[in-house]
Amino acid sequence: MTRYLITGASGMLGRDLQTALGGRAVTAATRHELDICDADAARDAVRGHDVVINAAAYTKVDDAESHEDDALRVNALGAENLARAAAEEGAVLVQLSTDYVFDGGATSPYAEDAPLAPVSAYGRTKAEGERRALAAHPEGTIIVRTAWLYGQHGPNFAATMLALAAQRDTLTVVDDQCGQPTWTHNLAEQIVRLLDSGARRGVVHGTSSGETTWFGFARAIFEEAGLDPERVQPTDSSTFVRPAPRPAYSVLGHDAWAPLGLEPIRDWRSALADAWRSGAIARPSA
Repeated sequence: MTRYLITGASGMLGRDLQTALGGRAVTAATRHELDICDADAARDAVRGHDVVINAAAYTKVDDAESHEDDALRVNALGAENLARAAAEEGAVLVQLSTDYVFDGGATSPYAEDAPLAPVSAYGRTKAEGERRALAAHPEGTIIVRTAWLYGQHGPNFAATMLALAAQRDTLTVVDDQCGQPTWTHNLAEQIVRLLDSGARRGVVHGTSSGETTWFGFARAIFEEAGLDPERVQPTDSSTFVRPAPRPAYSVLGHDAWAPLGLEPIRDWRSALADAWRSGAIARPSA
């Protein structure tokens, strides 16, 4: 019987992973229950497990610009601790990573082996987490990069758009950042399929197929909610200056799935429609 450990289990992806692994032997550890930055605690937690899925992360992208050491501790040291523990145990580590490890300057989807070139503190810490995990457990670490996540169990862009729709007549959303909206429910199921395939190492991109901009995503959310998409108007990134630079192009390629005998995650638009129908996106208040 395969035994799974999920770190960051109370987060949006962590909770969907628990659902996707329903009926299996799962230990779900929240950040309050397991500090992955503590090497001894990580080793104790991993002991007795065959698979570790690290969904714990410092994800405050803007805060990381002024607290990079804190982000590095969680995103890099924590990943390294789990990788070392997994290596000792003979377990597989699934290390969640991000599109922010790239600079966003591409014009075609980033391949899984594209050079890392982060331009933000958050991106640097996640890239370092990839490097440390792979160095500590090269034969048993799978890097799963994802992006633009939304789902039922946490704050996210889709829920924010619907909340704002209840407060404002019109919204302006940037139309010069391109990516792949990804439902955490779909990502969790894909990670389970990945593990069931027997994969033990490598890099894959766990994002939806297709691509859009934040503006296109917002309009699609309005359409699903039965709201007038014309209420969403386009703007550019210069009107929303933030501490951390955002990648202009965050589309990730999916070539690594075929050798594993797996299809990439489905198109983002059909996933959004199902997410809405299932109630995974909060309805606007009356």
